[in-house]
Amino acid sequence: MADTNQQSPPPPQLGLLQFLMSNKLETAMWLSRLFTVYCSVMFILPILGPYAAANFYQRALLANALTSALRLHQRLPRFQLSRAFLAQALQEDSCHYLLYSLILVNSYPITMSIFPVFLFSVLHATTYTKKVLDSVGPSSLMFIRNLLDKLTSNQQNILKFIACNEIFLMPATVFMLFSGQGSLLLPFIYYRFLTLRYTSRRNPYCRTLFTELRILLEHFIMKPICPAFFRKMCLSSIALISRLAPTGV
Repeated sequence: MADTNQQSPPPPQLGLLQFLMSNKLETAMWLSRLFTVYCSVMFILPILGPYAAANFYQRALLANALTSALRLHQRLPRFQLSRAFLAQALQEDSCHYLLYSLILVNSYPITMSIFPVFLFSVLHATTYTKKVLDSVGPSSLMFIRNLLDKLTSNQQNILKFIACNEIFLMPATVFMLFSGQGSLLLPFIYYRFLTLRYTSRRNPYCRTLFTELRILLEHFIMKPICPAFFRKMCLSSIALISRLAPTGV
């Protein structure tokens, strides 16, 4: 009589190619994110010269737009030409960064604008990269697994840094306008993007960082050493930003 306590053998492990082909949409987003990371690094470290760096800047944003479009397609139901469908789309973070890429792809390239795209691509590629490594073998490439684990453990700090870039890119677009490196519409369109990030349901870090920066600034300007004119200017700026913030969050 067969031993009923004998454990059944583990299910056969899919090979790398089989795993990638069985998850085509996820694989396509993973590859586009890796390409975004590559182009971002080539822009941040312009080893091929400034002209090539500008091309890598555009490629990184276009690759991110492709990733965001695929993710948005995955998140939303079938397309409908209606206000309700548009409202649902604007609630998705992938829609926000699709707009972000389209807003900045033809603007003057600055490093601050590429960091959110680069870091989001790194973070979102991490989970799928672990699955890819598992399809190769449970103990394959441990140094890469350790690196991915460190990225995951620092995810909150990375998301805060991304939110900081999103916020401070707003005054940067104004400076670009006055320096002749940006269009007149860029600050207004970017302000719309920033309001979407502020009201994001899945990622509250932009809203949280606005609050933390306000508390930090108010604490500083209330000190006796702070000049009165600077305190008044900061209070006026805080009041203006508070009026511009979306309501009902």
